[in-house]
Amino acid sequence: MTVVTDTPHAEASAETEAHTSPKNTRKTPDTTPEETAGVRRRRALPGGRLLIGAVVPLVLLATWYGVTAAGVFTPVQLPAPQAVLTAGVELFERGDLTHHIAISVQRVLLGFAVGAGLGLVIGSLLGLSKIADALLQPTIGAFRAVPSLAWVPLLILWMGIYEDSKVTLIAIGAFFPVFTAVHSALRHVDPQLVEAGRAFGFHGVRLLTTVQLPAVVPSVFSGLRLGLAQAWLFLVAAELIASSMGLGFLLTDSQNNGRTDRLLLAILLLAILGKLTDALLGVLERKALKTWG
Repeated sequence: MTVVTDTPHAEASAETEAHTSPKNTRKTPDTTPEETAGVRRRRALPGGRLLIGAVVPLVLLATWYGVTAAGVFTPVQLPAPQAVLTAGVELFERGDLTHHIAISVQRVLLGFAVGAGLGLVIGSLLGLSKIADALLQPTIGAFRAVPSLAWVPLLILWMGIYEDSKVTLIAIGAFFPVFTAVHSALRHVDPQLVEAGRAFGFHGVRLLTTVQLPAVVPSVFSGLRLGLAQAWLFLVAAELIASSMGLGFLLTDSQNNGRTDRLLLAILLLAILGKLTDALLGVLERKALKTWG
C-alpha cells in the first residue's frame, strides 16, 4: 500500500494557488480616492442637483442687475430686476396677478388634458392598426404643419371668443407631440414581446395596456412633456382671442402700454409655471418607470 505524504513542493503549489485564486485577486480601482470622496460629498449634499441647476439663473440675474445698474439699457428697453418685482407686487396687491396666473394655468391644464388624451388614443390606434395608419397618417401629418395662429380666426368663427375656443387651441398644440411620440413608439415595439403577450391570452385593449404601452413608457412621457411645453406656447396665441385675463393677455397688454416691467414679469411667470408643471410630470414619469419600466 502506497502512502502519499505532503511535500514542500505541494505546499508551495497550494500556497501559490491560494494567492492567485480569483477570490484573492484585487482589482485596481477605476477611480481615485479623491474622486470617490467627491462623489460621496455630492451625494451627501442635500438638494445638490437643485443647487447646481440654480447656478445659471443666478448668474443671469446678477448679469441683468449689473447691466441695468451700469445704464447699458434704458428702463424702457430693460427694466431692473427690482422694477419687475415691484410691478409684480403691485399686481398682486390689486388681486390681478393671481387671477392672471389662475386662468392661464386652468386653460393650459384643460387644453393639455384634452389634447394629450386624444393624442394617446389616436396615436395608439394608428400605431397598432396598419389600415388606420395608412388612412389617417397623411391627413394628420398635414394638419401638424399648420401654424398655431392660423387656427385663431377659424376657432373664433366656429366657437366665438369664449373659453371653448382658447382651450381648443391649446389642445391642438398638445395633441401633435403626444400623438407623434405614441404612434412612432408603438410602431417599433418588439414583435416578440407582442407575441409573448398574445401567448398569455392578451388581446385588444388588454394587450395594449398590459404589454404595448408599458413597453413604450419612456417615449410616451417624452411626448407628454413636449405636449405640455407646446400647450404653454399655444397659451399666448389662445389668449390673443379677445381675452381680458391671463398671462398671454398680460404680455400683449403690457406691450401696448409700454410696460416692459410687466412684460418681463409675464415672461418670467410663464417660464416658472412651465418648469413647475414639467417637474410634476417628471415625478409621474419616474413613478411610471418604476412600475412598468
